[in-house]
Amino acid sequence: MRKVSDQRVRGIGLRSFAWLVVFLAVLLTVASWLEGSMALRHPLRWLATLDQSAALTLLIAAAQVVAGMLAILITVVAIVVQLAATRYTHRVTTLFVRDRVNLAVMTLFVLTTALCVSLALVLSGEVGQAPMVPRGGFLLAMGLVTTCVLALVPYFAYVFRFVSPLGVIRRIRYAALREVENARTGDVGTAERAVIESIEELEDAARGAMNSYDRGIAMAAIEALADLLVDVERLRGALPEAWFEVDDAIARDPDFVAMSRTALDEVAHEKSWFESKILRQYHALFIDAVGGARDVASMIAIHTRQLGERCGAGRPTFTTLCQRAFNSYLRAAINGPDVRTAYYVLHQYRMFGEALLERGDEPAAIEVAGRIRFYGRVARAGGLAFLMEVAAYDVAQLVERAATRPAARDALLEILLGIDRPGAPGLQGVRRAQVQLATFFLAKGEPDVARRIAGNMAGEQRELLARVREDLERETSPHFSEIENRGSNFSYIPPERRAQLDTFYAMLGTPG
Repeated sequence: MRKVSDQRVRGIGLRSFAWLVVFLAVLLTVASWLEGSMALRHPLRWLATLDQSAALTLLIAAAQVVAGMLAILITVVAIVVQLAATRYTHRVTTLFVRDRVNLAVMTLFVLTTALCVSLALVLSGEVGQAPMVPRGGFLLAMGLVTTCVLALVPYFAYVFRFVSPLGVIRRIRYAALREVENARTGDVGTAERAVIESIEELEDAARGAMNSYDRGIAMAAIEALADLLVDVERLRGALPEAWFEVDDAIARDPDFVAMSRTALDEVAHEKSWFESKILRQYHALFIDAVGGARDVASMIAIHTRQLGERCGAGRPTFTTLCQRAFNSYLRAAINGPDVRTAYYVLHQYRMFGEALLERGDEPAAIEVAGRIRFYGRVARAGGLAFLMEVAAYDVAQLVERAATRPAARDALLEILLGIDRPGAPGLQGVRRAQVQLATFFLAKGEPDVARRIAGNMAGEQRELLARVREDLERETSPHFSEIENRGSNFSYIPPERRAQLDTFYAMLGTPG
């Protein structure tokens, strides 16, 4: 992907240069026509009429022009690169210096200036005693000077594209990937240090973009971290054993230096320092995003779920890492307190649980439901009762997904039925989710599950149950009335399930 993108940028520059050459040829043709002749003189014939004094003057002027352009070029480029490095990451400077196009253009200007000066020295001295005009060198110098002038505009366009934040993020990611590939045959320690540096630079770019309110750039850096993890996961089988070891360089890293010996030994045993590093960067960025950059926080949760789905199959240790990341996100959002961010994280966590059910990892899915219930209780204790309702809704959704797996279904249902306590804030939303689930099983022809739910709700206040039924009968749209990421209406149930309310309420002993 990077090769395609870089080739596209270079292709644009080459096309621009070609068009400038065409325009120059057109201008020369027009100039000849204005002089009354459409025939251009052959360069060698023109050189034969050029005396040494005129050649020396032209070469000195050309050297001055190219040197002046080089000075302007370096000044402008240095300012642009420094501004980009200050705003996003200092890695911009390193990437710029190592880029082959930048090296080629700077070399072109320097060599052209040096050639003009060298030829001028050859022609120096008294006119009558100076050697003949070096025609080949003179033509080469004039050609290089013309190339330098024509290349100036396309090169400036290339520089501005190069220092664009999205381009820098892409280059950092692929530089890290190259280091990982080099670890297969080269020095593993050097590769590890370079990769860690690249990961931290992507985090710095995301944090700097958030501070500058450039949310799109922050999201691009977050996506680059996720893509890098997926790319390295593909190479995992080809990496040497030394890559997975927790050596001194990794142990001294800021993300690992404060870890206890037991925790560090666990990372070493699971061979997961690279994944842990990226998810810890996600956690740090998530904490910064809470309360101020909810879309960035939501994007972190989305990528964590996708990473768990793509890389967690067959790797329970990575699935556990993703669960810990989600738990940390929820804790940070609740402590924020940022209800909206926690609301979105719960949505992604539940979707992760659904994916775990789909791939047959039922114990992990049950663990997800248990954690959703736990953090719903934590939120309610902190005065965020709405999150308790969200947790109940999400666990109920997991129960529905496990409907064809009796063991997982019963375990998840037990979590849902134990999510509330009488008189607690948010109880109406919890009961609503339980009633919705009961209608789901009644519509499926499984009344035993509905009776189990009814038994849990026995003795509930009739006023609360009446309000729950009123909510469910009133809502006729599956979509929430405001713009938000979930888009689902918690109080809506389809007509075929709404028709089961009479049956369920009869089980409760409170027929409509």
